[in-house]
Amino acid sequence: MTGLRSQFLQHLAPTSAFPLMLEITDAEGVYLIDPDGKRYLDFIAGISVSSLGHKHPAVVKAVQEQAASFMHTMVYGEYVLSPQVELATLLTSQLPATLDSVYLVNSGTEATEGAMKLAKRVTGRREIISCRKAYHGSSQGALSLMSEDRFTAPFRPLLPNINHIEYNCEYCLRHITEKTAAVIVEPVQAEWGVRPPFDDYLKKLRARCTAVGALLILDEIQTGYGRTGALFAFKKYDMVPDILLLAKGMGGGMPIGAFVSSKENMSSFTDNPILGHITTFGGHPVSCAAALATLKTLLAEPFIAEVEKKEAYIKSRMKHSLIREVRSSGLLMAVQLDSFEIVEKVIGHCMQAGLIVDWFLFNDACVRIAPPLTISMEEIDIACDKLLDALDKVASDI
Repeated sequence: MTGLRSQFLQHLAPTSAFPLMLEITDAEGVYLIDPDGKRYLDFIAGISVSSLGHKHPAVVKAVQEQAASFMHTMVYGEYVLSPQVELATLLTSQLPATLDSVYLVNSGTEATEGAMKLAKRVTGRREIISCRKAYHGSSQGALSLMSEDRFTAPFRPLLPNINHIEYNCEYCLRHITEKTAAVIVEPVQAEWGVRPPFDDYLKKLRARCTAVGALLILDEIQTGYGRTGALFAFKKYDMVPDILLLAKGMGGGMPIGAFVSSKENMSSFTDNPILGHITTFGGHPVSCAAALATLKTLLAEPFIAEVEKKEAYIKSRMKHSLIREVRSSGLLMAVQLDSFEIVEKVIGHCMQAGLIVDWFLFNDACVRIAPPLTISMEEIDIACDKLLDALDKVASDI
């Protein structure tokens, strides 16, 4: 074991007992590169983060120029900083008129936390409803939204007044009442193994929230920035949330998140109490510059327009005796197998072959596919060949 890997195990806090231990020294385009020069095709984009691939020239240039100009100056919301202003201006230009005010944070979890506070402050209510098998973050508040006992039980007590409904269940909407401050939902449930809405579920959810005066928080942390074939997934479903959560693909690889709502809603943070929500590093100028370059690139290039073609092609290649189903929403895809044991073996064979795939938090019998939006058809063929070969190897051992 190299010295660096030994130090990794010794000094970095672990998240699992079996880290991948892949040492990376460089990354470019859709590839990660190890110390021996071996190239790994990143078929998950760092869990839907690197939508423009690794080391995109526009993002690198923006980071370098901003770092050479100024970095941290003051807590978010105090100074007028051009990267923040330009990013918020361009972002809101792509959103409905009721989503015209951006609060910049560092991550998706922080966006969730801010939105929960905002909903309570605006409505004066305390109940928040989330969907079972949904993931909105790992901090105490965001974790409280999770329904899975195996992830939450060791950290209780968590927040009170959190209730859960089934995703895609119209009957369950009756649980949203005049006591509900907000309902938080993903437009496509990601960590359950990619479950898109059906039967106008999101429109019906929107109508129910409006009827009882509850805010609708839409978590586009994983589905946003072109991942599903639209800049934001809600645009595909003819509805508009009261609060929009963003992160992951937002920064082109740099850490940034946001929650977006109306100016009227956001103004509630300014009094009773003053500084109702605050962050030191949220809206960091370098991250904002990277996010601005990312958004400009996505708007100028055809990557989002090509998502559905690439989605269809990958699905056409995913034919194998071990595959039970392929669910997708754009380039967010779940290849359903029979068990985690099979998935784990597939992941291992793929890594040996230089392909990075993964599993899902609430469905570990699925292989995750979520490549950079910039991936070419030739690179898709390479990835599919490697994945199918891995499936062949596993099938031969069963």
